[in-house]
Amino acid sequence: MTEFGLYLAKKSVNKAEVSRKTGIGKSRLSELAMNPSARLRADELYLIALAIDSDPVEILSHLFKGLKLKE
Repeated sequence: MTEFGLYLAKKSVNKAEVSRKTGIGKSRLSELAMNPSARLRADELYLIALAIDSDPVEILSHLFKGLKLKE
């Protein structure tokens, strides 16, 4: 499971509901949740955040918590 998948699971997200609200297919949501090589696009992130009543920055912070600036 990907970090995105873990985030959705933690939030108890209903993928069918998100798919209906966003127009993003259930198969695409499953791919994003299960396939580490799948890339989440900015428009998808924004729509998903709106659908689950979450801040897009919160999702980004969770997904990329390991990134740090060089000193």
